[in-house]
Amino acid sequence: MKDTEKRDDEAPEAVAEEAGEQPVEEQPAEPSEPAEQDEAVPERADELTDEADADDADEAEALEGIEADGVEAEEDAIAADLDKARAEAESYLDDLRRLQADFDNYRKRTLREQTARAAAASQALVARLLPVLDNFELAVSSAERSRDFDRMLKGVEMVFGELREVLEAEGLVRIEAEGKPFDPERHEAVIAVEEEDTEPGMVVDIVRAGYELRGKVLRPAMVKVAK
Repeated sequence: MKDTEKRDDEAPEAVAEEAGEQPVEEQPAEPSEPAEQDEAVPERADELTDEADADDADEAEALEGIEADGVEAEEDAIAADLDKARAEAESYLDDLRRLQADFDNYRKRTLREQTARAAAASQALVARLLPVLDNFELAVSSAERSRDFDRMLKGVEMVFGELREVLEAEGLVRIEAEGKPFDPERHEAVIAVEEEDTEPGMVVDIVRAGYELRGKVLRPAMVKVAK
């Protein structure tokens, strides 16, 4: 019996020897790979996070660049508009200065022309001639009443007529007063009298003639007014 068991034990060894193989020794169990994979997963997640952060940073930088470009473009546009507005303002100011200079020249020229016209009108001379005209009227009236010195009368009338024509040619016009309503702008009342069949405020007589020069009252007429 023991011999049989021994042969049974030796049989596998003999078969192994015949096959040229060594008996298989038991190998220690190797650690499983899932642990290494578990360690690799967090590292990959970190890498993905870093990549995502990098992408976000790049995108943020790109957005900042775009915003900066937009702000710079807007500032350039504002600066261009400001330069244009300044140029227009300078142009308007130059036009205003030229207009002001033209107006000053026009004002000075107009003043000179008015002064020249006033001097040409010789209002002072006409005013000095009015007493002479009054004296001529008195002389003619006196000669008409006395009927003396016919030749003197004719001479005085002739001179009076000539003087009146000259003054009228200069724009002198006698103010109408007698029989007219009293006008304080053209008449000067010296006395109020009672007159029958005459409305109050009417001029009944002329004490001294009044005159206008080119439509302007040079001397009001002194008159008597009905009350």
